[in-house]
Amino acid sequence: MIEAVQSQEPSVVRRVFYGPAELRVGWRLLIFLAIVITFINASNLVVRRLLHGADDTTLFLVREVMDFLIFLLASWIMGRIEGRSIADYGLPGRRMFRLQFWQGVLLGFASITGLLVAMRAMRVFYFGSLALHGADIWKWAVVYGLVFTLVALREEFRARGYGLFTLSAGIGFWPAAILSAAYFGYAHHGNSGEDWVGLFNAGLFGLLACFLLRRTGNLWMPIGLHMAFNWGETYFYGVADSGQTLPGHLLNSSLSGPAWLSGATVGPEGSVLCTLLLVVVWLICAFWPREIKYPDAPSHEH
Repeated sequence: MIEAVQSQEPSVVRRVFYGPAELRVGWRLLIFLAIVITFINASNLVVRRLLHGADDTTLFLVREVMDFLIFLLASWIMGRIEGRSIADYGLPGRRMFRLQFWQGVLLGFASITGLLVAMRAMRVFYFGSLALHGADIWKWAVVYGLVFTLVALREEFRARGYGLFTLSAGIGFWPAAILSAAYFGYAHHGNSGEDWVGLFNAGLFGLLACFLLRRTGNLWMPIGLHMAFNWGETYFYGVADSGQTLPGHLLNSSLSGPAWLSGATVGPEGSVLCTLLLVVVWLICAFWPREIKYPDAPSHEH
């Protein structure tokens, strides 16, 4: 009888690779990273060969699309292995650009507007005059709407998609969310004009996005928030976005005064007023009804 029980115990090798229900979190993340790195290296080779000599704008858009598709494909492959879908990792197709997305858009544009109004009251921001006229107003509005929707999709799914879902199963949601937010903030360090306040606020924004993901069960509201905040900064108000000022903005606005208030080269994201704004938005969103459990997976391995 004792021999029969012992024979049913999993082998050492199986215990190393598998938990009680499935492949252990660490191995799943390693497989995912291996797939992503392989696809990124292959895509970089293709881009260098096919788009040699292309302008920076074309290269930026192509890389944004390819980066998003790489993470989407890698997540789909892992879903096939794990018996899950892309929706489980926070991106349900049936919610695509539906109510939650537009709620995020409203919150994002209201947030950047409120921040700049507060900065104007502190006399460190000035709205200026119109920089665009006629058809150019709508052309650039649509262009930046599409660009920042793509940017938000890529950045949100990369930072808060499969990796956050899987890591949450190993160490719990909030420790995983803190690591995700730290990664998101650090990922902005290469932007020209960034400083430590801007990086901190980017990380704080990442934590807010994790909170919205937890409340709503998917990434569509954070994507809408992310898109509209960037669109408001870059196009509508014409200020620097994470240290980058782009052409085709609606207003000839300007920043002045001490960097800790105005954000200086970083833009509004480098202001301590942005830090306060993110705290206020967090408190507002704390009253948002929680719809479904996220992540819908075992919370810890044993």
